[in-house]
Amino acid sequence: MEIHLKIIGVLLMALALAHSVFPKYFNWEKELNTLSLINKQMMGVHTFFIAVTVFLMGILCLSSASELTSTEFGKKISLGLGVFWVCRLFFQFFVYSSTLWKGKVFETIVHIVFSCLWIYLSAVFLLIYLI
Repeated sequence: MEIHLKIIGVLLMALALAHSVFPKYFNWEKELNTLSLINKQMMGVHTFFIAVTVFLMGILCLSSASELTSTEFGKKISLGLGVFWVCRLFFQFFVYSSTLWKGKVFETIVHIVFSCLWIYLSAVFLLIYLI
């Protein structure tokens, strides 16, 4: 399982860094113009802290794979991370509207890739806790 944690570490760090292009890619300068200042700033601040959290998860997986798989405390952390990613997987299917991706080739590919990523993350972390 340690190799999976190292793979996950790299993937999570890349995902965190990808957050830096969100404002430009999603055209937030224009799209968020109608929001109040507090809501506009909350989008930026929350995106930043999600990216930092995901990046730190990646560092944890890379630097402490052995501890996450072999200690009781590590297994409890893995359980928490597993629950986190199961929640994210749930949101993928039951919070985001399918109209965002259905009938659109690129968006459908992104939906499938990230669904597989959330399943992978959930499964690895929960399996670590269970074995």
